[in-house]
Amino acid sequence: MDFFSNFLQQKVPKSGKELPVYYRKALCVSEILLIAYFFVCFFFYPLFLDVWIWFPLGFAAVTGAALWLTKNRGVRENLLIYALLTGGWVFWNIEAFGWSCGVQHMLTLMVVFLFFNIYEKPLIKIACFIVILAYRIGLFSWSLQHTAVYTMDRATNTFYQTINTVGFFVMLAAMCIIFSTSIQDTERQLRIRNQTLYKEAGTDPLTGLPNRRAMIEAIEKFCKANPEESFAVAIADIDFFKNVNDTYGHNCGDYTLVKLTELFTEHSGGRYSVCRWGGEEFCFFMPGANIDDAGVIMHDVNFAVERMRLEFEGNEITITITIGVEECDFSSPLEDLLKRADEKLYMGKNSGRNKVVV
Repeated sequence: MDFFSNFLQQKVPKSGKELPVYYRKALCVSEILLIAYFFVCFFFYPLFLDVWIWFPLGFAAVTGAALWLTKNRGVRENLLIYALLTGGWVFWNIEAFGWSCGVQHMLTLMVVFLFFNIYEKPLIKIACFIVILAYRIGLFSWSLQHTAVYTMDRATNTFYQTINTVGFFVMLAAMCIIFSTSIQDTERQLRIRNQTLYKEAGTDPLTGLPNRRAMIEAIEKFCKANPEESFAVAIADIDFFKNVNDTYGHNCGDYTLVKLTELFTEHSGGRYSVCRWGGEEFCFFMPGANIDDAGVIMHDVNFAVERMRLEFEGNEITITITIGVEECDFSSPLEDLLKRADEKLYMGKNSGRNKVVV
């Protein structure tokens, strides 16, 4: 019941003049196959019934016109043309050869096109499906009360049923391949797009580093997967970064952040991951490290930054950073660990900067 309820509540986009690409392709392929099928039927009749019947050529001509119209009409118009073609062909065959010719299966093609049409409301689809079903039942009842115009022997009837069955399944398979391929491509593109958006949402646009949200997720994921393994976090802040912006401009400030990011990345050696925490702050995550290990790593980072020389528009710039380090105690929430690392950072700021506080 939930499935049926969700189907009825589907949102329908507004139908434009142009057919969706996948729908146009399915219609075109189906109509091309129909034309080939009509020609096979046209040559079948004189060979097995000793009579020329011209109706298949008429249907082939109308199908050819419908094929041209496929590029010049909307979804509803093309679906109506296809329905009239298929319904008319089924009716003529049952009138000419009786119910046993097996052509009534062609009505299933109309149902497939109907339910893959994203521009029709669910209630309209159901109503059209009921009409198609009623048409098929009506044709069966009608065939019981009328004698076929042409009589086929058992072998001829079997062969004609085979032609109709093969034609129907070839067209059905072609439609299913096109529709399923379109759905799979759409799903794949949507998945790639979602992955891209997720990555962009967790990436700092200036430095390309993970942002605060992504870093927290990474640490929480590590803790969940390794509940008994130690780790350390550190928060670093550029000393007197405001002076860099005020003296050399914000472009120089951005340049400094980018170069600092490059240094952190090159210096990592797999010992830590780093993110842009916000503004001129960076957060380091050191899995498997205790407070002593983390202190050594951060002292190395601090020393590397102090030695780094930057050149911007002919100006040589030196910077330093202050870092606060905290170790996991297996009891405090991550928020508290980060808060304590931040407090140590400001202890370092207040006691002279350019240092690591563990």
